[in-house]
Amino acid sequence: MTNQHHYDQIRWEGASLKEAKRALIMPHGRGDSPEGMMQLTAALTEDPDMALIFPAATNNTWYPQSFMAPTAANQPWLDSAVALVLRIMDEVNKAGITDDHLFVGGWSQGACLALECTTRRARRYAGVFAFSGGLIGPQIELSKYEGTFDNTPVFIGCSDQDFHIPLSRLKETQQVLSDRGADVDLQLYPGMGHTINEDEIQRVRALLSPNKSTN
Repeated sequence: MTNQHHYDQIRWEGASLKEAKRALIMPHGRGDSPEGMMQLTAALTEDPDMALIFPAATNNTWYPQSFMAPTAANQPWLDSAVALVLRIMDEVNKAGITDDHLFVGGWSQGACLALECTTRRARRYAGVFAFSGGLIGPQIELSKYEGTFDNTPVFIGCSDQDFHIPLSRLKETQQVLSDRGADVDLQLYPGMGHTINEDEIQRVRALLSPNKSTN
């Protein structure tokens, strides 16, 4: 596995950044691809005014170990992944789309990355969502995070017994984001596997609705 995730591998879909009113950044899960996220996103929004941005991980994996492994075990891939998403966020802003019109979400590894990046740069976003994910690290290091979410709506959905994601980390993540001013909706689904269900789809559809974002 190489140590760099590449900006030139991003898939840019939907409205162009120059013309879009909103933007969505959607990193994929381990073993998935931008194409997989494009299929998922089709079930989440049909907004013609939204730029859809699908970063691609080298070898389809953002970092090699569990999101709760010792940090060094996931380097330098983790730092590269975070840097890529933050760079995309900067490019969205440079195009004139402000953070309160920007959504960041993802699935599994991508969900962890979405939560990690937005919490490291907390501010008022249009929305953040995580299908089966939590903040990254063997322990949550509060020193990594800065800013305030200013009541940003955040949806986190996960099984109550996901074999990748301890319930304790989900609740810790909820607390950290809430302490930084996020309006967190944590939904735990009894006995669900490591997957996405219809209730999660509908909740994120509502979050992404143009009527729910700042106009």
